[in-house]
Amino acid sequence: MRKHSILGMILILLLAGCAPSFEDKQEVVQDSKDKKETAIIPKYKISEEYYQTILPFEPSKARGLVVSNLNTRYDIEEFENGLMRLAQTQFDPEDYLFQEGQMLDSSTISSWLNRKYTDSQLKEKKKKASENVGLNPVDPGKGDIDKRNKENPIYLAHILEHNYLLKTKDNSVGLGGVVIGLALNSVHYYQKEAFGATYEKNIDSKKLKQEGEKIAAEVLKRLRKMDKLKNVPITIALFEQNEKSSVVPGNFISYTNIDKNSDNIGKWTNLDEEYFLFPSAAAEKKYRDDVNTFTNFKEDVEEYFPNFNGVIGRAFYMDDQLQSLNIDIPIQFYGNSEAIGFTQYVAGLIMERFPNYIAVQVSITSVNGPEALIVREANQDEPTVHIYE
Repeated sequence: MRKHSILGMILILLLAGCAPSFEDKQEVVQDSKDKKETAIIPKYKISEEYYQTILPFEPSKARGLVVSNLNTRYDIEEFENGLMRLAQTQFDPEDYLFQEGQMLDSSTISSWLNRKYTDSQLKEKKKKASENVGLNPVDPGKGDIDKRNKENPIYLAHILEHNYLLKTKDNSVGLGGVVIGLALNSVHYYQKEAFGATYEKNIDSKKLKQEGEKIAAEVLKRLRKMDKLKNVPITIALFEQNEKSSVVPGNFISYTNIDKNSDNIGKWTNLDEEYFLFPSAAAEKKYRDDVNTFTNFKEDVEEYFPNFNGVIGRAFYMDDQLQSLNIDIPIQFYGNSEAIGFTQYVAGLIMERFPNYIAVQVSITSVNGPEALIVREANQDEPTVHIYE
């Protein structure tokens, strides 16, 4: 009976093509560039977990910089999405609106990501002391290259800013808080000569966290010197990105909430978050039962297509509990009916194999691109299925 109901859902999604209406909206007044402008808040909200945004859209002042600074697309997605998730510890989506960062532009962030200069390096580069704003350690520039890089690795890879706007009683919105993500390197890469071989140094997690907290303290001081950030709450979160070869993202390791008007960081909240590849030896060692459940699902898929063995999953754990599982199934179809039948089969397997409290997303692709997407949110009775035309 389960499979029949899922097939019905697939047909409804294919035929209906329904979309939410954005006609209902709320107009508010926003302070922008030292002047007041009319902005629009769309009424429709996808989920209580998501922040609403305002129109017109204001892109980040450092738009696109994250792509060049982080190692993988998995790190980019988790860094951005995870930062918004952590924002909810301080800024309730019911009260706050989301806006991309407007305070730190590309040139500011790039200069902060540099190494600190020595006095002699400043003279050599003909730079002013006020330009010596790099947050990464000094490279003396002399001596053994390996030793220099091992003793002074690049800790800070990127800085990401999110703004949260607060609605007031007089139908206006203003900056209500800022969230800053500091992406840190778990591996430092360096070269001994231009266009030469790339070497790497693993950075101890404890040391990385200590350095991240030092950097966060300096970032807070600089933010407080900005007129618009002198008296707003600020959250700073530390993200440890994975190595370049990783097929799973890194994770946030801690965050701190700073009250408005405060110039000092008090308590840090440690996070126990981690991603694992399914199947893998590391996941098998730590979460054997979850890997066995995934393996049974994988074997069921392979039974449908006996010569196929390309199912992989990325599992997200929080406090040692499996929260979500993203599964990729690349496969070749020979007709639309075959794709629909297979999608129906996989949707049924999700309900049969994985506990209801786990959020599961399955992406089915072929050489032609995306074929189907199946999403089963935590505690959802039926998955949502979309087949691409």
